[in-house]
Amino acid sequence: MKKTDKKQITYAFIDSQNLNLGVRSQGWKLNFTKFRVYLKDKYQVEKAFLFIGYIPENQKLYNSLKEAGYILIYKPILEKSYGKKVIIKGNVDAELVLQSMIEYKNYQKAIITSGDGDFYCLINYLNKNKRLLKIIVPNKKYSSLLRKYRNHIVNIEDLKSKLK
Repeated sequence: MKKTDKKQITYAFIDSQNLNLGVRSQGWKLNFTKFRVYLKDKYQVEKAFLFIGYIPENQKLYNSLKEAGYILIYKPILEKSYGKKVIIKGNVDAELVLQSMIEYKNYQKAIITSGDGDFYCLINYLNKNKRLLKIIVPNKKYSSLLRKYRNHIVNIEDLKSKLK
């Protein structure tokens, strides 16, 4: 088989909290099953890694995400109290970067789903090595560090009618 005959393998790496909160800030709820189908149909994504904080009570959600075709990468959560308000944090940035590098030899193109500037180094590296396919941002307010990759950016708000 010639190198040009080889099928391009695309993986997606999804910051679930950034995606979920970004979409909800616009007043709608993402259908994660439809999003997985979209990734497969539009970009032929073979594996979609979803990085998510682990809360035992959410097992039903995790099962449905797995059934939809996601590979879940869990992060232990932290609970921070601010007076009477409790905030749950499941920052997955390091896990997403690490997993994308662990899998690096297995894909030719990557889709990063997040508008977080903390992924700038990863996106820059993927772009320099011609591995960056798309950056799917959850709203118009994404990090200014990502603006130089404007031609790779897809705003999920533009897909609302398909993914709601």
